[in-house]
Amino acid sequence: MAEDLDIPQEETPDEVYERKVYHVDKGQEPMRIDKWVQIRLEGASRNKIQNAIEAGFLTVNGKQEKNNYKVRPGDEIVLMSLVNPDYTEVKPENIPLNIVYEDDAIMVVNKPPNMVVHPGVGNYTGTLLNGIAYHLLQQNPGLVEEDLPRYGLVHRIDKNTTGLLVIAKTSEAAAHLAKQFFNHTVSRKYVALVWGDVEQEEGTIEAHIARHERFRKQFAAYPEGEVGKHAITHYKVLERFHYTTLVECVLETGRTHQIRVHMKHIGHTLFNDWEYGGDRILKGTVYTKYKQFVDNCFDICSRCALHAKTLGFIHPVTQKEMFFESPVPDDILQVLDKWRTYVKAKASQINQEG
Repeated sequence: MAEDLDIPQEETPDEVYERKVYHVDKGQEPMRIDKWVQIRLEGASRNKIQNAIEAGFLTVNGKQEKNNYKVRPGDEIVLMSLVNPDYTEVKPENIPLNIVYEDDAIMVVNKPPNMVVHPGVGNYTGTLLNGIAYHLLQQNPGLVEEDLPRYGLVHRIDKNTTGLLVIAKTSEAAAHLAKQFFNHTVSRKYVALVWGDVEQEEGTIEAHIARHERFRKQFAAYPEGEVGKHAITHYKVLERFHYTTLVECVLETGRTHQIRVHMKHIGHTLFNDWEYGGDRILKGTVYTKYKQFVDNCFDICSRCALHAKTLGFIHPVTQKEMFFESPVPDDILQVLDKWRTYVKAKASQINQEG
């Protein structure tokens, strides 16, 4: 189900679907629900709307209804709609996928670094979704986006972030998963290496997120007022290296660049996150040996040090809770080992000097 919203690709939040709520006017004459929705969604075909209603993307007063349901005054209609219906054609490409789990309704994939999740301006090919489309069409050659919008994509992660994504293989599964993401019942844990020595062992960051006022490709945290969208991140320290800290982040909401923006907001920019200034020394000395050490770390992990490690949700068909975990990739592991060695050597040097 899609609505024509003018939102740039980089502003698409982690969740691909959003919740739209409509209330039927008091003077509304009885009208089929599919026709009523079509009037309100510019450019949406009747067939597309009917498919969405049948799949469960729409509820009336909390219940799923058929296309022939007649709307009544006072009805509350809730629609799960694509946030950014990017109509860029998804060309199937034979791209290897790291599939962690798959059945007839869903599949869970482990995304590598430097891969965009879906096509858009500047990235028309080579995306994860190009590979997913090819994979699904091998199983169902007649599949079209009209039947499965965006080939089952229900959430995303940034290009340089690695880790787990769940993909719906049916429109019914997509509707079920989209509702779970909106209701914040999906469990998502990330690991991130951040600059500085995080003061508290654990905490919660609660700040609105909106596009940066000066740098339009960045986002910023706005603690008060009505600017941006509400966002909550819970964090916990996993390991300390004095100059940097390894943290676990649990998302309660899924805003654009949420972890990156929230951690910078509390003074701990992600390691080598060039968009937010993490690709320079933010803690430590400027002496040559230390700078060389940090540069070596940047070379090893030439991206933002962020990994979507765990993913948990309710299976759309079996209703059973499913939980997946992805090992931290080698580039981040190697950098962690270098920081352990560096901190140990530094402590040994201080002891000898003392």
